[in-house]
Amino acid sequence: MSSPRRTFERELQLLQDQVLIMGSMVKEAMMTSIDLLKRRDLEGAKRLIEHDIEINTRRYAIESQTLALIALHQPVARDLRTLAAILEISTELERIGDYAKGIAKINLLIGEKPLLKPLIDIPLMAQKALDMLRRALDAFVAQDVEAARAIPAEDDEVDRLYEQVYNELMIFIRADPANIEQANYLLWAAHNLERAADRVANICERILFTVTGELSEFDSEVKIRKFES
Repeated sequence: MSSPRRTFERELQLLQDQVLIMGSMVKEAMMTSIDLLKRRDLEGAKRLIEHDIEINTRRYAIESQTLALIALHQPVARDLRTLAAILEISTELERIGDYAKGIAKINLLIGEKPLLKPLIDIPLMAQKALDMLRRALDAFVAQDVEAARAIPAEDDEVDRLYEQVYNELMIFIRADPANIEQANYLLWAAHNLERAADRVANICERILFTVTGELSEFDSEVKIRKFES
């Protein structure tokens, strides 16, 4: 017969596995949303929006299981911080999933029109943000404090790419003011990716608190720009 401690550790491991599965779902949704935007696949965008409910359902299941584990075992100290982190991380993952859904909606708003230019920096932003997310989730499972401290600094590269997107879109607007509408849509897609990277920083903050009890807040700057006619 398993001891209460071994039972708790086994159930905690199952919860962590669920977080990793949810993370994989979110990463797949984001990569797919960018691919659909590049290929102008409107039907695929509609399907992605519909499937977002699966990510939301996963988050609520994790939340329910976590609260049940807290109620049953009444953990304290680091165990309780770990469970609180699972609640927080699942929320951050759901929000990143919402950003993927938002990009799919942008795809539909652009409609049948061709893109102003082939997408280069926006896919790079997605690639960088998702790589940060993957390593942050690995750091959570491994309780890797050094990785949790280092990963948020990489957000600077995402910010730099965001600025490049803005500057390139300005060139198209100056060439033809009729490009303003699509430029705003594409800038909002880039903004979603910039915010996704910020969510990764939040996850890293939670990892630090879980392991050390230290409350840290990494600097992040919310950038919301809109081209005006």
